[in-house]
Amino acid sequence: MRIAYFDIISGISGDMTLGACVDAGVSFEALREELRKLPLEGYTLARRTISRSHITAVKIDVDIDGGGHEHHHRGYEDIVRIIDGSTLSESVRDRAKAMFLTLARAEAHVHGTTVEEVHFHEVGAVDSIVDIVGAAICLDLLGVERVYTSAVRTGSGGTVETQHGRMPVPAPATMEILRNYPIALTDIPHELTTPTGATITATLSEGLLPGDVPFTVSAVGYGAGSKDIPGTPNLLRLLVGSIPDTPAEERLLQLDTNIDDMNPELYPHVLERLIASGARDAWLTPVLMKKGRPAYVLSVLADEEHREALLGIMYAETTTSGIRVQPIVRRILAREQQLADTRFGQVNVKVIHRGEHRTRVPEYEECRRIARERNLPLIQVYRQITEDLSSLKSDS
Repeated sequence: MRIAYFDIISGISGDMTLGACVDAGVSFEALREELRKLPLEGYTLARRTISRSHITAVKIDVDIDGGGHEHHHRGYEDIVRIIDGSTLSESVRDRAKAMFLTLARAEAHVHGTTVEEVHFHEVGAVDSIVDIVGAAICLDLLGVERVYTSAVRTGSGGTVETQHGRMPVPAPATMEILRNYPIALTDIPHELTTPTGATITATLSEGLLPGDVPFTVSAVGYGAGSKDIPGTPNLLRLLVGSIPDTPAEERLLQLDTNIDDMNPELYPHVLERLIASGARDAWLTPVLMKKGRPAYVLSVLADEEHREALLGIMYAETTTSGIRVQPIVRRILAREQQLADTRFGQVNVKVIHRGEHRTRVPEYEECRRIARERNLPLIQVYRQITEDLSSLKSDS
């Protein structure tokens, strides 16, 4: 299986993504020709080679005609019409629309509005449309089936100027997009990861590439950031290659503890904290202990790197005095995100690869969002989306 791995050395942005893809083998002329299939004018795409920390990298610039962003206030539906009005391949259009949907939902959440009412500023300008659609084009030209990344490095302690005024770094939209995605905060007071870069990552990536998965690298590319940052190479590294098609195996830790003397009302808070702090999963199992006492087993699935943080939470938030730690191997099928048309509009669904077949299943968070927005029972939304997915061809 052909994959792309983004090594996020110093953050990720749209132009860094395009630069890394071109340096990894995407023809700049082919990218430019594909972008011309968009009914979009007012920009020029340029390529240059520069050095960051003595490493040669490609910098892609989107120069706006007239030097200004005259297309500021585009809504999500306007951008969808631009994408659907192109002659780009269906897979490119789907990836691009999925990314803009991610971005629109984040902006709506941050500004307390709806996806339909969101009006993009920076992200709706011509350069960002080119960045997002260009990223989808590049992955298609590279023949990439799945995307993985390292943890997303972000700056902190600084501010960035936006159309909404001065914002903290990371920008609120960036943090909303990267919620539940592994990040690495730094003490660099610059915007290392932009909303566009976060969108590309959170929408297209399967997450972190397990360290024990055999990865044969066939191409390497470096995309340059806009500025030199003291102490760090402002680069995005892209590795393109292949991994086995067989189900991947992950080496994880399982943390377990038996608890029989804790108020059950506290468990939802504990589970929420564990998930937010890097646990792959966390759950409770009711058991009967010695002397017939009812109790719960609190279990946590985690990477080695999160062991100490999660153990600390378990000791601080529960009444336990001892935790069992055991290594386990988890075998997982290939998964990806995909947009699907349903009675509730386009929603993100999970696609699970089962050999030659693919199974589409609703995403819990999507169902919960729709249930809240429309004041419907969650189980009803889940069933109706499942019905809509069942009408699609299993391998389309």
